[in-house]
Amino acid sequence: MNISLLLPISGILLGGVFLSSQAPINAALARSLGDPLLAACISFGIGFLILAVISAFRGGLPSGSAVASAPWWSWLGGLLGAFYVAIVIWGVPQLGVVSTVAALVFGQVVAALILDAVGAFGLPVQEISWQRIVAALLILGGLVLSRAG
Repeated sequence: MNISLLLPISGILLGGVFLSSQAPINAALARSLGDPLLAACISFGIGFLILAVISAFRGGLPSGSAVASAPWWSWLGGLLGAFYVAIVIWGVPQLGVVSTVAALVFGQVVAALILDAVGAFGLPVQEISWQRIVAALLILGGLVLSRAG
């Protein structure tokens, strides 16, 4: 493996740790509040405030032309993120963290295979190889095993 890939892979692995930790933390907030949707709203609100403060310190406000030139679909990330947070808050108490994350990762990998294959959203095309299919099936196997017994 190329040494220049270690930093981004390490950062993404840490992000995965944070996502797995976020799920039960948000589920506990939902239990306390009695509403998973409200817990998701609060989670997003806190994230928004932190990112807004960091952006303000960096002087990172976009120009009007930059906002106007963004493709319409690029604004859907917040909607997709809100769905993710809400569905994970709902799923963790029912499935547990391992099964929830395994299902999440399997869904991500299947979608990623398709997005790579078609070069979606301006990404370079990467063909679906047998190795990538086996990787997805191994994750599915982990999901099935996490629910067995």
